[in-house]
Amino acid sequence: MKIAVIGAGSVGGTLGRRWAELGHSVSFGVRDTSDKDAKALVAGIKGKARLASVAEAAKDAEVVVLATPYAANAAAITAAGDLSGKILIDVTNPLKPDLTLAIGFSTSGAEEVAKLAPKTRVYKAMNQVGAEVMADPHFAPGKPVMFVVGDDPAGKQTVLDLVSALGFKAIDAGELAIACLIEPFAMLWIHLMARRKFGRRFAFGLMRR
Repeated sequence: MKIAVIGAGSVGGTLGRRWAELGHSVSFGVRDTSDKDAKALVAGIKGKARLASVAEAAKDAEVVVLATPYAANAAAITAAGDLSGKILIDVTNPLKPDLTLAIGFSTSGAEEVAKLAPKTRVYKAMNQVGAEVMADPHFAPGKPVMFVVGDDPAGKQTVLDLVSALGFKAIDAGELAIACLIEPFAMLWIHLMARRKFGRRFAFGLMRR
């Protein structure tokens, strides 16, 4: 599958690397393809990966992953160009500089992304843990849970499959509007990590009887 990851920071870099190593063709869409850190990222990936402009990366991609800081989402989507019909996975959280939510329960960052890219199929996923867990989601008690939301069933299965391939228990949590629940849920992880000093190598599980 051709995947464009917009952003090559800790989250975008980790997700792109892992999907490339699983056999997908990954293009990192960045503002500066000569950036030494971005070039080092691609050079260290054991798989098919490259750097490109945001528009070039998104052009032929089947799946576009939005992995920019929340404040840069609008600019990134504009730079990506025509995303009509593509699967867009929003992995961002709408954070203010003090690590509180910029928007709350009446809407969500993912729904705002959908307004910016109205012809895409937008899903929320991979926002509920940090990059360290994305890099290695293996825990002795079992797989960590990762909730996925979005409106189009066909595209959602693709997202669930991509999340599962990373080693998570991918759970369909409903329509895109439910992002207004899983973004605050992500804030619990952030709170435990930053304020309660849990570190960054923990995740949540889902147990059923």
